[in-house]
Amino acid sequence: MTDKKIRDYGINIGTFATGNNNSITDVKGVKVGHTTINDGVIKTGVTAILPHEGNIFKDKLIAACHVINGFGKSTGLIQIEELGTIETPIILTNTLSVGTAHEALVKYMLNHNDDIGNTTGTVNPIICECNDGEINDIRGLHIKEEHIYEAIEKCDIDFAEGNVGAGTGMICYGLKGGIGSSSRIIELGNTQYTLGVLVLSNFGSLKDFVLNGQQLGNKLSDKIKDISIKEDKGSIILILATDIPLSSRQIKRIIKRVYPGISRTGSYTGNGSGEVVIGFSTANVIEHYEEEDIVNIQVINENKINKVFKATVEATEEAILNSLICSHTSTARDGKPVYSLKDLI
Repeated sequence: MTDKKIRDYGINIGTFATGNNNSITDVKGVKVGHTTINDGVIKTGVTAILPHEGNIFKDKLIAACHVINGFGKSTGLIQIEELGTIETPIILTNTLSVGTAHEALVKYMLNHNDDIGNTTGTVNPIICECNDGEINDIRGLHIKEEHIYEAIEKCDIDFAEGNVGAGTGMICYGLKGGIGSSSRIIELGNTQYTLGVLVLSNFGSLKDFVLNGQQLGNKLSDKIKDISIKEDKGSIILILATDIPLSSRQIKRIIKRVYPGISRTGSYTGNGSGEVVIGFSTANVIEHYEEEDIVNIQVINENKINKVFKATVEATEEAILNSLICSHTSTARDGKPVYSLKDLI
């Protein structure tokens, strides 16, 4: 059974309509899968995002990345920044498992592409992380290669949110955070397009928490006597997908707008917080073995991009709130409870 999302509690964010599932998979071809490990002090996992249903190495998508605050250990961002494309699934996991995920994703790509490192170049695996060490026994290095393969294999249009997959051990605003997603429908040129955001939330201080414009953090911190109020640190990883035709430069402009969405939930981005966003469009395919010297791609009229900016802010804010409301109360390694937002409001 799917957990209720923030709209199921009568809290509607913004003015744009959502897609059918109000998730990143409303963008046709995008799928998400999880591997969840929840056993005592081992609370961690893997989340995989498939950008489309074909061979992502041979049929690359135009993409961009943006680092808001660089306290993080992601891989693959340099090549995205330089070439403006993605060519692998995107894997999210905990900080100390980036190496394992990287090697597993390399093996996965090699198994599906005999040409990589043989008759053509190598491959750029995309791994992003947050530190789940307050809840999870992160030093135990419990993520194994098979967990990455399992998450990819489980990728589907329907997926769970909250403390599942990479979100199993995450804390957001002192509450149980994790995976959250939301989408928006945008009309351009009499055609409806979809934009979706998925977050891995692991940031913020409880006293700063804002719920749809209401300063809720102080009320919650007064209510929860056994929670220690900490400064804003942690991380948030954001993945933005859309079917709007865009250049890499335009995607870069759009994904920078996740920051107002983050801020609307109360964060000011602390020194020890890592905010990384990757965005891609499914509208234009860049073939690895393209033979033409000139390639035609469609892009949005820049004068119409404000709609996309606003939709990005809304979807980001709502995805963060969904990561909180879909999570279940958990227990930190020190035995203290990490409460779910839905248990408190």
